[in-house]
Amino acid sequence: MLILTRRLGESILIENNIKITVIDINKQQIKLGIDAPKHITINREEVAKKVKDENKLSSASTTINIPKK
Repeated sequence: MLILTRRLGESILIENNIKITVIDINKQQIKLGIDAPKHITINREEVAKKVKDENKLSSASTTINIPKK
């Protein structure tokens, strides 16, 4: 893991097309602004985990085929 120190208003660049900027700093939170190409999906970790878990559940469900009369 790369650990960087940034101050309010400072940014980091990832591969010259993703820019992460420190927008605000409070006691328990920081706000980050992310500029990235539209084809890049950005999710909070807990949202990505929930989507992954739901996809697993969905793919594990079985379909019941009822023969037509």
